[in-house]
Amino acid sequence: MFAIWGRAAGTVVLGLMMMVAAGASEPRPWSEIKVAAKGQTVHWNAWGGDGRINAFIDWVADQVSARYGIDLQHVKLADTGDAVSRVVAEKAAGRDRDGSVDLIWLNGENFAAMKHQNLLHGPWVADAPNFAFVDVAGKPTTVLDFQVPTEGLEAPWGMAQFVFIHDTALVREAPRTLSALSDWAARNPGRFTYPQPPDFIGTSFLKQALVSLVGQVPELKHPVDRADPDRVTAPLWAWLDGLHPNLWRQGGAFPESGPAQRRLLADREVGIAMAFNPAEASSAISAGELPDTVRTFTLEGGTLANTHFVAIPYNAKAREGAMVVANFLMSPEAQVHKQDPRVWGDFTVLDIGTLPEQHKAAFAALPLGVATLSPAELGAGLPEPHPSWSGWLEAEWERRYAGGR
Repeated sequence: MFAIWGRAAGTVVLGLMMMVAAGASEPRPWSEIKVAAKGQTVHWNAWGGDGRINAFIDWVADQVSARYGIDLQHVKLADTGDAVSRVVAEKAAGRDRDGSVDLIWLNGENFAAMKHQNLLHGPWVADAPNFAFVDVAGKPTTVLDFQVPTEGLEAPWGMAQFVFIHDTALVREAPRTLSALSDWAARNPGRFTYPQPPDFIGTSFLKQALVSLVGQVPELKHPVDRADPDRVTAPLWAWLDGLHPNLWRQGGAFPESGPAQRRLLADREVGIAMAFNPAEASSAISAGELPDTVRTFTLEGGTLANTHFVAIPYNAKAREGAMVVANFLMSPEAQVHKQDPRVWGDFTVLDIGTLPEQHKAAFAALPLGVATLSPAELGAGLPEPHPSWSGWLEAEWERRYAGGR
């Protein structure tokens, strides 16, 4: 699903693999970690805004309880930054043990911030037995999070690529360039919108539009303060200025989240939505949340791709339990269950070719989903900009467009 980003990228990934392998820090064998994990309560702070994802986490809780005697509690977040702020506050208060957060679902700017402030336990990921199945070479974002090396501080558990979702009853031909998208919006005023940044999908749309307009310019690989962001992003704001008058509610209001935009699509108030899960449309159709006329498309030239991770704060109380849960999330059993579009449809981080035959067969038997693109149709996965660009784009968007300006 994800393209290797040239010979230089392959060299970088090889170096990162060596760093992860050399970074194993747990002095105890995994068998002792499992023994220590038994009876622990793991507070997993994870986004709670999607029913299918919440149901998958409930399934994980049942599994780790039965297999390892771990009580997994899903602390549902509206914003991952809330959990990060809690860890920061605990460090400031000198609470370096028995912290309230044991495991966090995070990536991108939150990971970069926690890594920079030494708020993460590890490196430990290379010690997890199931990490051996992860397709590090074929999916380089499993060790490179928004251009930031993970260095064994977070465990990959799902792949994502930005896609557009359209209702073929309203959109006869998918607009596969930004120019075609703005032309479609002009011909169909009020039928397109995007979630309001800093919602994750809304910010991802800004980054996708930026990368599509300016390409993989070197500035996007480095912190924003090393660049001239006004110059780099000028094409983005010019494009949005032309687009906004034709948006839903004339750009005077925006849906607050990806699920909220999906509801607008379900109600046929808009004809196009977007997601960072290639199987989201198929899962929503299966759940009766979208009409069966909905399909998925990507842009010519590729769309943004990344990996989502779990990490353990430096002061986690249930450190062993969190490691065991993270290892289970990387297991073939959990990965195939998660990729089932009837469950979630989240793509695997594993190299399926290296798995035992029974697990290869389980992946092969999964339905693709009526609206899910094949890997060939999905096209190239493009690397995310450095995480510092997200906050800058959100602030600049707020300055320019908040309140319908």
